[in-house]
Amino acid sequence: MKNLLLCVFIFTVATAFGESEDDIQIECKERSVHIKWKVNQSMSGNPARLLLGNCFPSSFTNMSNGDAWAEFIYQLSDCQFKRLATWKYLIYANTLTHRPLPKPYPPSFTYPVRCVYDRPKGWIPFLSPATGVIQGYGDLAFDMAILNYNLSGPAESNIFPLGSFVPIWAGVDQQSHQPLVLLLEECVAATTSEMYPDTLTYPIITNKGCLVDGKKSLSTFLPRYHSSSILLHLQAFRFAVGQEMYIHCKLIAWDPDDLSESKKACNYNKATEEWELLDDPTQNRLCQCCDSTCSGRAKRDEAAPQGLVLKSVLGPLTITEDSL
Repeated sequence: MKNLLLCVFIFTVATAFGESEDDIQIECKERSVHIKWKVNQSMSGNPARLLLGNCFPSSFTNMSNGDAWAEFIYQLSDCQFKRLATWKYLIYANTLTHRPLPKPYPPSFTYPVRCVYDRPKGWIPFLSPATGVIQGYGDLAFDMAILNYNLSGPAESNIFPLGSFVPIWAGVDQQSHQPLVLLLEECVAATTSEMYPDTLTYPIITNKGCLVDGKKSLSTFLPRYHSSSILLHLQAFRFAVGQEMYIHCKLIAWDPDDLSESKKACNYNKATEEWELLDDPTQNRLCQCCDSTCSGRAKRDEAAPQGLVLKSVLGPLTITEDSL
């Protein structure tokens, strides 16, 4: 990763918080961050009250005048860094805080930390004519693709043995919109690229985001890297074996703070025999309707962007009898 875009940002934030540019020094490296934070006497008494995300200082050096240097050297995968992908950049965001009192008391000082990189080619899956689609809808651009086994690029073949996994990726380019969460409201398999009243289908996702195929297979939504994409690890099933097959999906880009029974992504946990919300386990109640009828209606801001829904077709792909 290279071409860091930090100089202007650091200067602007330092001015906004009344700090000099030398008080907080941030160096973003390829996979890590090195931060030196000069703290005054009021903050230097207890280093454990100084945090980068949930990480304590890697080292702490007192100065003769009572001030001190707190140093943080951590990987970008540590300290609860949040990763955001735009069409051009990868952004890792976190916050430096001073907490003189434990939670729920708020911190007395906060300072945003951002490392911005050019997004590496291939980090977001490429699309190929046989296995991917990309469509614009309003001001949004939706993508879908079938990936290879290690999720690093497009599938090299559209033939999958029975029982193997078909990684299906979908994403939305947020462009200038507010942050959006990408949901798969409905997905079915069919032997035709167009749906007709008599088309024979196999349900994969139904009931407004419930991965029903996961109740009888190992299919699951994988944890998200960022809200604007979703990855379905679909286990190849016994439907139209040996024939060309298409995956028909309804994609929705939605307000991530407005999840409901009608806007969600739910996995089935076989161990607990319960449904779980992909994005926030504390709201698993939104998935309780998956075994009945999910009809909740989400409130929608009148100023929300239009063009949030798209029907898409992925394929063709073929499942063979050669089971794993």
